[in-house]
Amino acid sequence: MIKRYKQTEIDKLVHILKNDGVISIPTDTVYGVCARISTKIAHDKLVAVKNRPANKAFPVMCANMEQIKRIAIVDQKAEKIIKAFMPGPITLVLKKNEELADYVTNGKDTIAVRMATSDVIKEIIEKVGSPLFMTSANKSGEPACNSLDEIEKSCQLLDGMMEGDISLGRASTIVDCSSNKIKILRPGPILLKQIENYK
Repeated sequence: MIKRYKQTEIDKLVHILKNDGVISIPTDTVYGVCARISTKIAHDKLVAVKNRPANKAFPVMCANMEQIKRIAIVDQKAEKIIKAFMPGPITLVLKKNEELADYVTNGKDTIAVRMATSDVIKEIIEKVGSPLFMTSANKSGEPACNSLDEIEKSCQLLDGMMEGDISLGRASTIVDCSSNKIKILRPGPILLKQIENYK
């Protein structure tokens, strides 16, 4: 049995993450599994939980704009989109900051970022003191899990699970802002025509 924590037990979940553990938490879109980005041990543990191909990089969830700017290059166009739609069901692919360790992006020169979509997730990120890798709760290539019981079956190596509900039940829109032309890499709740109004 994987231990389940209430949303009032944030400090226990923070303790797990600070010790390179991996937990599941409900986001606005789907249930996510997360680990801190500041150590390779936590990254490798998340790879094992997801059974994920080594060449795929994880999206990263930040507490605020300042954290996004520490790990990614935010140009004027990206800043407008962030201010218009974040926090919300949108993931932006940006050029990574040169100082970021290679393992964070699996050697790629881009990074996919989201902003914390609830006060609980924001508080966890702030208390951990690091952005979090945040990916859907499932084995790589399988459908996203819709309940804690499903997560427990699929991700048996988790160190803990936060109780709570998800609201949208569909994954975020992924927008590539790493070049001059904005591209939708995965359609989701926010549409291209909405985004283009803010370029």
